[in-house]
Amino acid sequence: MADISPTPSSDSWHLSKSVPITLIFGLLVQAGAIVWTVSMMIGDIQDNKDDLIAVQARLARVEDAVHNQAVSMARIDENIKAIRQAVERMIERQQKASYQQPN
Repeated sequence: MADISPTPSSDSWHLSKSVPITLIFGLLVQAGAIVWTVSMMIGDIQDNKDDLIAVQARLARVEDAVHNQAVSMARIDENIKAIRQAVERMIERQQKASYQQPN
């Protein structure tokens, strides 16, 4: 039986001298560009996160203002109803008084 175990020199990784240095340089430039792009994306994501937090806080303030306006409108409506009823009672009293006065 023949022993087929790899020898240490054939098992190790090596780079042939026929690989151009420009290919290696190009791969390194691409790796650098990928790292730079990812770092820019992470920065943009963080900026968007900060913007979203600010928008959410602003939205909460707007919702509070809208709620307060709705409450104010309800109070105004109730005041208008009360004023209308008071005016109608005054008109009814005036009309009753005008009918009861002798000419």
